[in-house]
Amino acid sequence: MNNIDRSLDMAANIKGAFAVAIVDFDSGMTLGSRGGSPEFDLDVAAPGNSEVVRTKLEVMQKLGLRENIEDILITLDSQYHLIRIIRGTDEQLFFYLVLNRAQANLAMARRDLRVIEQQFAMTSPQAGAPQQQGQAFFPAQQR
Repeated sequence: MNNIDRSLDMAANIKGAFAVAIVDFDSGMTLGSRGGSPEFDLDVAAPGNSEVVRTKLEVMQKLGLRENIEDILITLDSQYHLIRIIRGTDEQLFFYLVLNRAQANLAMARRDLRVIEQQFAMTSPQAGAPQQQGQAFFPAQQR
């Protein structure tokens, strides 16, 4: 079992999890997923949220914010959509976790996903690769 499969299986076991995916937000490509339904096409939703991540990073850059996104929460009537940027790798990836609001504990889900993200980054082939301070998720800037 590879790192992506192991991480997806762990995230799928978070209480209230309905669907989970690991997505490359640069390309919008889904690297793996679990769950979903005919009414909730994860193959559409996961890459669609790449736009959310890229737009937020663009706005942060325009504002001159030199911080990293920890997670992005979208709250719907019956669901939480949690986007967790995966730090510590050279790739531009995020976890996309959909939770059933009636079953999930949002605080615990965020904590659990943070732990899974950290484990994913530690066991990634690029783990420990140095990143430039303040430019982890920003394109190269001209000076």
